[in-house]
Amino acid sequence: MSAVNTPKRPLSMHPKKFAMWLFIVSVVMIFAALTSAYIVRQAEGNWYMFELPNILYASTVVILVSSLTMHWAYLGAKKDNMSQLKSAITLTSILGFVFLFLQVKGWGELVDINVYFVGNPSGSFVYVLTGLHGVHIISGIIYLAIILVESYRNKINSSSIVRMEMCANYWHFLGGLWVYLFVFLLLNR
Repeated sequence: MSAVNTPKRPLSMHPKKFAMWLFIVSVVMIFAALTSAYIVRQAEGNWYMFELPNILYASTVVILVSSLTMHWAYLGAKKDNMSQLKSAITLTSILGFVFLFLQVKGWGELVDINVYFVGNPSGSFVYVLTGLHGVHIISGIIYLAIILVESYRNKINSSSIVRMEMCANYWHFLGGLWVYLFVFLLLNR
């Protein structure tokens, strides 16, 4: 009696998911380079010390709550609960806009304490890090809008969930990235 050797199935990933993860890795590399540059430049001296605006604490809470609503949307899609999916994606989008609004208000508070984009590099880094993250949040909100439109066209459901998973992963990544940046800035003033 001979045993039939069946080849093992190779690990595979949806091509669009793979592309998204490559994009996320490139974003991680950009922010790793920027935070490394921050540390190197800070060590050179001539570094203006200032408190981060308190509103950034609120924006951190908002982005964390939006991650919860994003997960709620994902669960809705997974259970074919279109009402839950649409409500949660809408709420996540609103929270994304609130996060951006709070970030802009934070920039205004920086200006109030004489921390500008041009001037001391400590302020410049804060504007660059938060601004670049804000650009990615805008891309995430656009992605949320696409998912919302697709949910109204009944193209997002438990049997067609790849785009929803990608959107959820990207949004959670953006939330985690903000927490990293905020903690980094708090610890490296």
